[in-house]
Amino acid sequence: MENRIVSFLPSATEILYDLGVGDSVLAVTHECNYPPEARSKPKVIRSVFDPQKMSSQEIDRQVADLVRNGSEIYVLDEAVLREANPDIIIAQGICEVCSPFTREIDKAVGLLGGRPEVITLNPRTLDGILDSISEVGARVGRLGRARSYVSDLRGRIKKIQHTPKGARPKVLCIEWLDPLYTAGHWVPQMVEIAGGINGLSTTGGQSRRMELDEAARFDPDVIVLMPCGFDVGRTLGEYESTAEGNRWRSLRAVREGQVYAVNANEYFSRPGPRTVTGLEILAKIINPDTFRDLHTPKNSVKKVEPEL
Repeated sequence: MENRIVSFLPSATEILYDLGVGDSVLAVTHECNYPPEARSKPKVIRSVFDPQKMSSQEIDRQVADLVRNGSEIYVLDEAVLREANPDIIIAQGICEVCSPFTREIDKAVGLLGGRPEVITLNPRTLDGILDSISEVGARVGRLGRARSYVSDLRGRIKKIQHTPKGARPKVLCIEWLDPLYTAGHWVPQMVEIAGGINGLSTTGGQSRRMELDEAARFDPDVIVLMPCGFDVGRTLGEYESTAEGNRWRSLRAVREGQVYAVNANEYFSRPGPRTVTGLEILAKIINPDTFRDLHTPKNSVKKVEPEL
């Protein structure tokens, strides 16, 4: 008999479908929108506020207030959880802001009498992401398929890594626009593999708040905008207010028209298989001539036109 599974994070939902056990996923979070079939699943977790109706600054303030006051960022739907009655709950331990954290997981297990097995994924690098696919595969009886899938993904990574490249531009990846945050975790590694010199963050380290002066001292050749959970359109809308200041416009990458908005929600924010597609997107941004024939998804990246 297949396991009954509840997914507390979008990347795990994607992995489960990719491994062929999507039918065993009985409940997901409000953010589990890939693959499209996952959208119809009952929602066991939802946010206490609607970020779609708020600016970056408003979201940052709301989250900061909730964390400071010890309030919940997410709400557990007990009725959905009991109906799903899972054997396995898959959760994430990497970010209190981006996914249900220990409190909600403990509450869910307690409501079910401590019965479900909890798989907590905590990848901080591309290798960690690939390992998490294998771990999930082993736990749900799809280890062989997981190994094959990981092998294919690793092959795509190696293709980018071992392709001879030209210049190595300095690259700044920004994970939040107001206030500014530099992207950490797996993104610095992606930049290096894609042929860039990463700045202001370290592989496996936390994303962190940054000052514009730091960016000016690094003087990036390329800036990639990847606000957590945003698509290209929303990023461009938020960027308009960020780019108003003269100090921002003085950055080399901004002056020379080397600012790019990417679909972070699909290819960068979530530690799942599509981060490999994110790597390919970065490779085309950083070395467009070298990787001109590399296919990337439609609407995954847009160059920001400089102001005249």
